[in-house]
Amino acid sequence: MDIFLALAIAFLVTIISTPFAIWAARRFDLVDDPLRRPHPAHVQNRVIPRAGGLAIFCGIFLTSLIFLPLDKHLVGIFAGITLLLILGLLDDKLVKFSPYLRLGLLFLAASLPVASGIGITFINNPLSHLPFLPTDLTTPLIFLNQITVPLDFFGPHKIILLADLFALFWIVTLTQIINWSKGVDGQMSGITLVTALTLGLLALKFYNLGDPSQLNVAKLSFIVAGTSLGFLIFNWYPSKIMAGFSGSTISAFLLATLSILSSAKVATALLVLAIPTIDFTYTFWRRVLQGKSPVWGDQGHFHHRLLDLGWSHQKISLFYISGSAILGAVALLIDTESKFFVILLVAAIFCGFILWLNSFGDFSKKPGPGNG
Repeated sequence: MDIFLALAIAFLVTIISTPFAIWAARRFDLVDDPLRRPHPAHVQNRVIPRAGGLAIFCGIFLTSLIFLPLDKHLVGIFAGITLLLILGLLDDKLVKFSPYLRLGLLFLAASLPVASGIGITFINNPLSHLPFLPTDLTTPLIFLNQITVPLDFFGPHKIILLADLFALFWIVTLTQIINWSKGVDGQMSGITLVTALTLGLLALKFYNLGDPSQLNVAKLSFIVAGTSLGFLIFNWYPSKIMAGFSGSTISAFLLATLSILSSAKVATALLVLAIPTIDFTYTFWRRVLQGKSPVWGDQGHFHHRLLDLGWSHQKISLFYISGSAILGAVALLIDTESKFFVILLVAAIFCGFILWLNSFGDFSKKPGPGNG
């Protein structure tokens, strides 16, 4: 079947291109050196190549050219990830962009697939079945396509104002969520692998139910999964290469657009990525309430707290991967309304765990040799 062949080819292309990316990173000094590029959120003490985005881009771009038609949506996606690759490599080599500039560049990259016609025209109302709500609040679908503007960019279509704004902010937000979950080796590529597989299986489900447009969505999802698996081999602890800004943003960027293309299954992506999403939300508001900028890094992420408890990189990555896999299986089995309440349940449990770590986590640390 073409879908699984696409996954295998993407895997092989990434396996072949990653050693080249490692060589290029060392040759052109695209490396993460804690002495030259100190960052408060980094936990590595080694000098590691950072140009993982180059291998991830090759795996996705080259395989997509083989298995997917070059329509306006794919052109918009390619334009976005090409911009992210260039900016990421520049960030690694020439300058260290401020978080605010990075955020602005993410909005610019996200606008390209949105301009090609990728938008969220409706969202499911998770409260539609609650009997005590007024009738006007229980409609099953909330439509965002009331205001339209004609546009001829990557082909003629209309800007659906609310739908496109929602898609724009969704792509940027999910990109940030995953970008904040790459603190330990294998973490980002592992959760990207699981999420891409889940979205691919969801697209196949809709294809089998009679939606032919979902076949190409499934192919692209499995291409992203194959690329993530190939990169994970080199990114597992001790990693031979880091994803860098370009690698994490390209992967997250594609997951965000795939969640839109797979029948606007934003809820599915949120459920699979519930742990990184809750960590992102908690970290964002923790920084705000502490009077700090929410976009400046620190060592207060969930994976940092697990490292403080003595967890290894491998154990933390397996926790994120297995958690995402379990939630992905749940997402494929339940309806949209149920996903909303499962997300709330996971959020409550996870937030309680984070609060416990911050309040009593020191009692769970392994004693040092001088502590008796």
